[in-house]
Amino acid sequence: MNEIKIKIDNLTAELKEYNYNYYVLAKSLITDFEFDIKLKELQDLETEFPQFAHKDSPTKRVGGEVNKDFKTVAHRYLMLSLANTYNEGELRDFDARVSKTIGNNYDYTCELKFDGLSISLSYFDGKLTQALTRGDGSSGDDVTINVKTIKSIPISLRGNDWPKDFEIRGEVVMTRSGFNSFNKTREEAGEQVFANPRNAAAGSLKMKDSAEVAKRPLDCYLYYLLGENQPADNHYDNLMAAKKWGFKVSDFMVKAANVDEILEYINYWDEARKELDFDTDGVVIKVNNIANQQRLGFTAKSPRWAIAYKFKAERVETLLESISYQVGRTGAITPVANLTPIKLAGSIVKRASLHNADIIELLELHEKDFVFVEKGGEIIPKIVGINIEKRVANSQKIKYISHCPECGSALVRTEGDAKHFCPNEYHCPPQIKGKLEHFIGRKMMDIAAGEATVEALFNKGFVRNVADLYDLSAEQLLKLDGFKDKSVENLLLSLEKSKEVSFERLLFSLGIRYVGETVAKKLATYFGNIQALRTASKMELIMVGDIGESIADSMIEYFADPLNIEIIERLIKAGLKFEIEKSESQYENKLDGKSFVVSGKFTIPRDDLKRKISDYGGKNVSAVSAKTDFLIAGENMGPAKLKKAEKLGIEIISEDEFINMIK
Repeated sequence: MNEIKIKIDNLTAELKEYNYNYYVLAKSLITDFEFDIKLKELQDLETEFPQFAHKDSPTKRVGGEVNKDFKTVAHRYLMLSLANTYNEGELRDFDARVSKTIGNNYDYTCELKFDGLSISLSYFDGKLTQALTRGDGSSGDDVTINVKTIKSIPISLRGNDWPKDFEIRGEVVMTRSGFNSFNKTREEAGEQVFANPRNAAAGSLKMKDSAEVAKRPLDCYLYYLLGENQPADNHYDNLMAAKKWGFKVSDFMVKAANVDEILEYINYWDEARKELDFDTDGVVIKVNNIANQQRLGFTAKSPRWAIAYKFKAERVETLLESISYQVGRTGAITPVANLTPIKLAGSIVKRASLHNADIIELLELHEKDFVFVEKGGEIIPKIVGINIEKRVANSQKIKYISHCPECGSALVRTEGDAKHFCPNEYHCPPQIKGKLEHFIGRKMMDIAAGEATVEALFNKGFVRNVADLYDLSAEQLLKLDGFKDKSVENLLLSLEKSKEVSFERLLFSLGIRYVGETVAKKLATYFGNIQALRTASKMELIMVGDIGESIADSMIEYFADPLNIEIIERLIKAGLKFEIEKSESQYENKLDGKSFVVSGKFTIPRDDLKRKISDYGGKNVSAVSAKTDFLIAGENMGPAKLKKAEKLGIEIISEDEFINMIK
């Protein structure tokens, strides 16, 4: 028995160390696969010998507790908001007020202002005891159960030089890459997408099932230490100490001697923030010395020793000319606002997505409204409000359509779905063409055809589903405008080559609702062939990791349709791969979980490079960070990425060097 206890103790300590290095220091000491094996071993031991399990075991990070109601708890220290400033003059006024109270012997800290959900964490004897949201500033909701699932927040602290009882505050965020992946998964599952990472983070933390919270890519940066017996007399050194205790503290915090240095920091990050993987809407400036902070004190709403400089989000006003409705390949209806063209953040904006009926209702849009438009995440235009004063008298409130704009079928919206759907899957032209375009895509079957070719084939009546592609003849293709002998030969050769595409990519290519690239890979790997997948029960499907009821129901519904079975049988007859081949996975872990950023132009398409990274066990990431292992540099790559990689000491390799890695 003693050996079991020692084994559990050692595994717990080992996994805690791996978590700290990965989520706080951005260092990978072992592969994800090796970590999962060790975590599973610890889970099995704890299940068999629960008396030896640690209260702060890494296995507790997966959640599982359900909180029916969030208890409201008073903050020990008021959780005030910061006063905002928007220009140099206001910032110098703030500095003048500080100087007037405490003299001239002081310095500041500058920190990026995270755009997330404020959180206050309490620790006693080195253990996390409570996590509260800001609430109204005097009390907040107890979200401790959910916060414990966030891996960058320590449940127990490192070292032993921390105060016995203290509070530390920070921001729960979702990275842009995590948010994009998370939203994509929700959209594929027919669930409502979040408008931005902040809403996603806030919505996640207030979920009642902590197991669901654990699945979301949440992170947390800490920025303010409170309590007695702090390790230093200044804010900067206190956070450096907190970093040693296991807290994730921003690497971008600096000290500034005066307003000029603050402005230099602001001007740099106003541009450089676009390269970050998280959203920041400004800079927080704080008087560094704690005694000086106490002398400056507080107003009723905010501290006098800190201020937030807000970056300007460019906003324009333009006319909503009309709303059109797009039909996707799954039948999902997406409303799009057609705007009077206007320049915004360096580009001309003509349209903005309205996502679904709920967004239109929330905005209370009327015909010919003048709307305010911003670029969400500085990339996607979005309508953020309406100029009511310019609304035309007796203008009609916009009503969401009830029938498909393409085929006239009555739209459906099932409970839990964010979008309306056209159910006429096999006869609605945009759905047919959308499925064909999805099937031939580069990440799917990689067939040498484009949207125009699909349109021409559909209009001629040559194709009505993906199986029809493999019955095409040279005689048919020569009837298409612009098709000559060479283009016909290229398309037919491309179709022949596509028969070598792996089962997992083929499954993704079929366009089954909710089955994205990751889900297709899991299903193909788990079941091995189409016959096993076809005959799987709902329970068998759910047993596959990350396969929920919506995906399982969609799979069963797909295989229950005789037309889908006919298409699959025709594809099998055409020679496509509907089973995993052993050779497909022989290099699976060659890149051993290493993360890569691909930037620039290469001799092969970038998507092919990224696919190779994934096929060989590597990870594709969009932005350079301390967690990046390699930057594959092509021609005309972004100088900001190169500079950041050099600064962080990340290995920069060429296309040829990468190919040699996987040979």
